[in-house]
Amino acid sequence: MTSSNGRGLLHLAAAVDQRAAYDAGSYVELARLAERGALDFVTLGDSFARPGPDALAVLTHVAPATGRIGLVPTVTTTHTEPFHVQAAVATLDWVSGGRAGWQLDVSTTEGEARLFGRRHAAPLDALWQEAGEVADVAARLWDSWEDDAEIRDVATGRFIDRDKLHHVEFEGSAFSVKGPSTVPRPPQGHPVRVVDATEGPARRTAARHADVALVRVVSPAQAAPLRDELREVARESGRSPESLRVLASLLVDLGDGEHAAEPGHGGGGPRPTAHGPLYRGGPVDLAELIATWHQAGAVDGFHLTPVEPRRDLERLVNGTVALLQHRGLFRTFYPGSRLREHLGLARPAHRYAVTGGAS
Repeated sequence: MTSSNGRGLLHLAAAVDQRAAYDAGSYVELARLAERGALDFVTLGDSFARPGPDALAVLTHVAPATGRIGLVPTVTTTHTEPFHVQAAVATLDWVSGGRAGWQLDVSTTEGEARLFGRRHAAPLDALWQEAGEVADVAARLWDSWEDDAEIRDVATGRFIDRDKLHHVEFEGSAFSVKGPSTVPRPPQGHPVRVVDATEGPARRTAARHADVALVRVVSPAQAAPLRDELREVARESGRSPESLRVLASLLVDLGDGEHAAEPGHGGGGPRPTAHGPLYRGGPVDLAELIATWHQAGAVDGFHLTPVEPRRDLERLVNGTVALLQHRGLFRTFYPGSRLREHLGLARPAHRYAVTGGAS
C-alpha cells in the first residue's frame, strides 16, 4: 500500500516508558492517548539491569483498556525460557484481539547473569545469534497448532484434533524445544517481532526475523544505507525485503516551543546523545522532519520516545500527528483491528499445514 505521496504508508509508534511508575492507570492513559492519534503501536521497555515493572505484564493489563493500538513489550531472550516467552507473547495476542508485538533484546552483563546463576555473560554476537534462534522457535511454536486445531465438541468431549498439533523438534546453540505450544495459534499467526538493529550484532537477527527494525540515526543520509542493508540481508535470507518495516528511533523533547529549522532537520535536532538521537523543538518542525525523511525514502516511519511522557506524547498526538494527518501523510483512523494490518503485513501462512513438516 502507498500513501498519496507515492511512498509506502507512514508508520508511527511511541514509547510509553515512565521512570519509577508502577500504577497501571498511567500506562493505560498513555496508550489511550497514542491510540487517539491512530499510532501503529506503543512500546514498553524492560531489562534485568534495572528495577521496574514487567513490561509484558503491564501491557497485558493495558490490552482490555484499549481497542486498536498495537502493544509491544520488550522481552529479553537471554536467561529466559523460549517456550515460556512465546506462550506469554501469544497470550498477549489473544487477550488483545491480535494486537501483540514483542521487542527482542539481550542481557549483556555479568550482574544480569548472576540474577539467574545458570551461566556467565556472553559476547554480543553469541547473544544475538541466540535471540535469532528464539525468534525462530517462537514462530515454529506459534505454528505448532493449526488454525482449526480446536474442536470444542461437547457431545464427544473432544477439545483438540491431535492430528493438527505439531512437534517442532528444535535444536539451538543453547536450548532445545520439542513443543507443541500450550497456547493455540495466535490471532495474528505470528505476533509482530521488533528488533533495534542499530548495532551490528543485532542487524542480521533483525533482517532475518524481525517484522520491524528500529534504527537510531540522525539524518536520512545515515538511515537510507542501513535500511538498504537490512533489506538486502532479508533478501539473502529468503525473505521478501518488502516484509520488513524500518523505523527511525528518536528521543523527542517537545517542551521548548518552536525553533527555526536547521538544514535537513527540524527544530533543534536530531542530535546524537548518550541515549540516542534527540529531537528538541516543537511539534510543527517535528512533523516537517518526519515528512521530509519519509518522502526521501530513507525510512518507513518513526518510533518516538518522549522525554516527558505525558507532556510530549500529548503534543505529539495533538500537534505533530494532527499536522501529518492534515497533509494526508498519516491515517486518521485504523482500517483494521490487528497490528499486522496497521503495518501492512500479511498474516503468515501456517508452515506445517502448508509444508507437511515435522509432527
